[in-house]
Amino acid sequence: MNCIFKLTYKAGGEEKVLTAAQNGGDLSLFVADNGERRRVTVRARGDVTLLGYSESGHDFFSMDHPEDFGPQGDLYFINGYQSWTDTREYYGDVRERDVTRLPGLLKKNFALDRYGDATFYEYDKRVLHGYDVFYVRGKVSGFAASLNLANAYLIFEVVRRDGSVSIMSDIGGVTLKAGDEFTVCDYIYAPSFSLGRKLMRKYYPQKKTEKVFGYTSWYNYYQDIDEKTILRDLAALDERFNLFQIDDGYETFVGDWLDVDRAKFPGGLEPVVAAIKERGFRPGIWLAPFVAEEKSRLFREKPDWFKKGADGMPVKCGSNWSGHYALDLDREDVRDYIRKCLTHYADMGFDFFKLDFLYAASLPEYAGRTRAAAAGSAYAFLREVLGDKTILGCGATLGNAVGVFDYVRIGPDVSLKFDDVWYMKYMHRERISTKTTLQNTVFRSFMDGVFFGCDPDVFLLRDDNISLSREQRKALITLNALFGSVMMTSDNIAAYDGEKRALLAEALDLFQKEKTVTYSRLRDVITIRCEAADGEQIFQYDTERGVLID
Repeated sequence: MNCIFKLTYKAGGEEKVLTAAQNGGDLSLFVADNGERRRVTVRARGDVTLLGYSESGHDFFSMDHPEDFGPQGDLYFINGYQSWTDTREYYGDVRERDVTRLPGLLKKNFALDRYGDATFYEYDKRVLHGYDVFYVRGKVSGFAASLNLANAYLIFEVVRRDGSVSIMSDIGGVTLKAGDEFTVCDYIYAPSFSLGRKLMRKYYPQKKTEKVFGYTSWYNYYQDIDEKTILRDLAALDERFNLFQIDDGYETFVGDWLDVDRAKFPGGLEPVVAAIKERGFRPGIWLAPFVAEEKSRLFREKPDWFKKGADGMPVKCGSNWSGHYALDLDREDVRDYIRKCLTHYADMGFDFFKLDFLYAASLPEYAGRTRAAAAGSAYAFLREVLGDKTILGCGATLGNAVGVFDYVRIGPDVSLKFDDVWYMKYMHRERISTKTTLQNTVFRSFMDGVFFGCDPDVFLLRDDNISLSREQRKALITLNALFGSVMMTSDNIAAYDGEKRALLAEALDLFQKEKTVTYSRLRDVITIRCEAADGEQIFQYDTERGVLID
């Protein structure tokens, strides 16, 4: 494969540029390419700081293997920065939402630029950009996916005007000593999406996971849970379920994980765990291990435990709860605390851990390391602590989760309105939105069973405490059943009428069966083909209205 590349670095106080392989000088650069995998590595002769790396003019994006889905133009798969970031196939006439364009006071008060990549990526209205996996299909086609997930995020940029593609490796700030070697980029590539998917199965460890059908308390009660409510909904479940997860609201404050709210759970969580196990379900619990909120005892009593920014202030990660801040994961006492909290619940009997707001591990800057390396170390620590317990990562950078987590959320939270309240449409790309998460569910589905098991978030069929229409609720449960390895709800299913019970049974059959699902997009309509032993089903989903087209 041919392309033009540029590596910039600093050595001896001078900024330098490499545009060709070389063996010698203060930085050697080596390129290995076997026709489906490209790897660029460097070796330092002295103290070197890497500043940036980019490639352009790749000849594997071509018309040799067209995947034409109509005359509307090429489609570019733009993979968002983390779990919640909007992800879909874009046409070139669609602009990315740029949170940096919001009023400064709004951004500052609510830290809206902290959920995604706005603190380090410079948005440009002329460009679309995504992370680690990219493809284009249409009259031009091509596919690429990073194998360098532990070292640096691979950022793909598309110029909307002409469809030209360039690649950047997020290596800025990496420091090397004499003899150190570093992989700048390492990725597979193919001339089409279908051939790229075959390469994924060749180069990534396959992630075999069981199908999870479960209950979570969040999307009905949010933090307003108590033992009575939890046990009532537990009693409503039948033998088809295999997981019961307690979500946020059991703790006094986020970060104070060992302080269970005794007004809500007088006996702690132990009696609830026992009740879940007695029903034959796996007990699951939610934590956000890398953050604590401002009102927490942890934030008040352990100010040194929080990562500080260049201004000397704790690094704020967003405005959830009373505002939440990043723990300093370089501190051994911080890791000891996280280990103690996770081990406490594992010893209690929980064996399914939904770990949330994990993007906080790569939001602060850790000197000499990339964001990918910082997050990779943090995620590996969670796996080390929990051993063979099941982990569902949420609010996570997806590349860092590969080979570490069992399941990963692939979209933002489902909202009780199709696109949440009107003003949220102008906020950050990670905002709560059923409209967004359903597109993420479809377009990230090719990762399922390869990177991890995909969690599309919940389905909701209830009539109360919800503004989704009947048709939108049907589309939600159908797409979750088609594309995910996880199906969860927060409904009290004892209240379902006959129609809802029938729809749930139909969706569960679709969820559990062995099937091949493919999709194609033409403007606002996604056509889905599901092939199984009992025949083929075709669905058409209207992305703007949130309904299946009859």
